[in-house]
Amino acid sequence: MTQRSFNLADLLEIVTEVKPDQEALVCNDERRTLRQLMERSAALARYLHAQGLRPGDNIGIHAYNCIEFMEASIAAFMIRAVPVNVNYRYTVEETRYVYDNAELKALVYEGGLEDIIAPALDAAPACKILVRLGTGKGLLPQAVGFEDAMSRSGPDITGIQRADSDTLLLYTGGTTGMPKGVIWTHKDVFFGGFGGGGNFCPQGPVTTPEELAERVRENFPVVHMACGPLMHGAGFWATMIGLLSGHKVVLNGRPDFNAEYVLDMVQRERVTIIMVVGDAMCIPLADALQKHPGRWDLSSIFVVSSAGALFSDHVRDALKAHLPANAIFSNGMGSSESGQVGTGAKPEGDGLIRLKPDAKNAVAIDGVRFGKVGETGILVRKGYLPLGYYKDPKKTAETFVQIEGQRCVLIGDIARQEEDGSITMFGRNSQCINTGGEKVFTEEVEEAVRSFDGVFDALVVGVPDSRWGQKVVAVVALRPDRAEDADALKAHCRQRLAGYKVPKDIIFVDEVRRNPVGKADYRWAKATAEQRLTGA
Repeated sequence: MTQRSFNLADLLEIVTEVKPDQEALVCNDERRTLRQLMERSAALARYLHAQGLRPGDNIGIHAYNCIEFMEASIAAFMIRAVPVNVNYRYTVEETRYVYDNAELKALVYEGGLEDIIAPALDAAPACKILVRLGTGKGLLPQAVGFEDAMSRSGPDITGIQRADSDTLLLYTGGTTGMPKGVIWTHKDVFFGGFGGGGNFCPQGPVTTPEELAERVRENFPVVHMACGPLMHGAGFWATMIGLLSGHKVVLNGRPDFNAEYVLDMVQRERVTIIMVVGDAMCIPLADALQKHPGRWDLSSIFVVSSAGALFSDHVRDALKAHLPANAIFSNGMGSSESGQVGTGAKPEGDGLIRLKPDAKNAVAIDGVRFGKVGETGILVRKGYLPLGYYKDPKKTAETFVQIEGQRCVLIGDIARQEEDGSITMFGRNSQCINTGGEKVFTEEVEEAVRSFDGVFDALVVGVPDSRWGQKVVAVVALRPDRAEDADALKAHCRQRLAGYKVPKDIIFVDEVRRNPVGKADYRWAKATAEQRLTGA
């Protein structure tokens, strides 16, 4: 037996030794115990290694949610290769960009996506190993089927010495430019992104890999449902947190977010923690529950956890009416570059969320010092952080900075340091609107707009204005049976917001554009608002 490290495959093997027959993953009608998951991953790892995939080589995973997505990722961990997530919503050109930028040596892909993948593969000339999920469209005849690859397998790989410094590559973004690859070491992402084995244990994070076994033995039974896609950090990280805790994880087995399907799975699998992304997922869930009262038994749920976006009060209250009285709603903050930042609640005064005290969070003033009590600056995270952006030293230097001798990541949210060590967050600095000298945080206005009866979704942007410099504009999607009434919506907002925060214009659209995990596309919203207002 080789020495255990914080390589994620080593850690999953420790979990499996404790609970080999624990059901680990469920996706639609497929199931795997931990033992089955690791045995199948090892078989694929042997095949990939036999075909020439080596430590440090990048392997793309271009697939919908499925158990095989995780098996391919774990297989890469086992042989120290680097898994790379590829967004299944990308066009041919976007796919070509990621394939080229990531310098893929291998690809595990969904056969149904061959019409996107085949014309993009010339951007990855070194990619000689193709493993197909499903039947495909016949466009890549050189590919080997996933099950066939495992049956061919290969020589023993137990001699490969894994390390804390092994890496994974998480591509993020696309709404503010081309996707960027964030490089995490296994040890840093385990502690910075997955909680270090301490998410469900009062003793907190482990100090050695072997301690994880004790954490798993002590953890109480939990069933997670990760509603986001695995090709996004939110979905993949939520799944890894569950697996590394020795819990069962239920995947969303559809490429879209279908509320009735999710509720069916919650009931069938007795889900206890459902992981969502703010209102974008919670509004459809609340609508389905209101439309079909009593259809689902949701008595197993005790936590609804949101990461990457906050619950609006009215949406949370609509869901609460259908859940057990003791169900907890948890707002968590994090990003691909920062890992888990923390949890908190909406403050009574100003601000969107007040993060609980955490020594790894701080407020940076002018990027050169940490803030004192009462000072407002930019939120930063210290501690376990990524190495930087793949092949982008300039962006790495701009985002990962030294402040008072400590390496930090600039998260980009405007924040204030509070006396008790907590931090109040106000919103993204990049989305802050300066109108007539006043600062307006888009998330605050969005919550007010979405609370209007008949609004399904909304984004708020700043548009150039000759009088105010910028004016506040809301891009709004209504429910199908509601008529457009901009004056009534503005009047509603005036009851909740200072006058300068009320949208000057309302742009009605059929649908507000978001990515598959529910994050807003502000670039699209701003372009849409400007086009409609100018007629260009």
